[in-house]
Amino acid sequence: MANNKRQADFIASAEAQEIRKELLDMLENGKYTTESSYSTDTEQYPDSMIPFIEKHMRYLTTHPSVDPAHYLANLRLMTRVR
Repeated sequence: MANNKRQADFIASAEAQEIRKELLDMLENGKYTTESSYSTDTEQYPDSMIPFIEKHMRYLTTHPSVDPAHYLANLRLMTRVR
């Protein structure tokens, strides 16, 4: 998943581990819509479905200028079951 040193450093960081934990908490909580999404990367996802956590970790990895705290707050708002 990591294509360069910055991405690899992010994935290995304590911040990324905390983000992954928060995404897992959302996944396990029935108050959020956390279904897998379609992916064109059939080499990594043979069933063409990218898991919720991997999708958002990949986004944060490839967009280093995004503030993870704001991203997670917005994600909670957008995926909350009403």
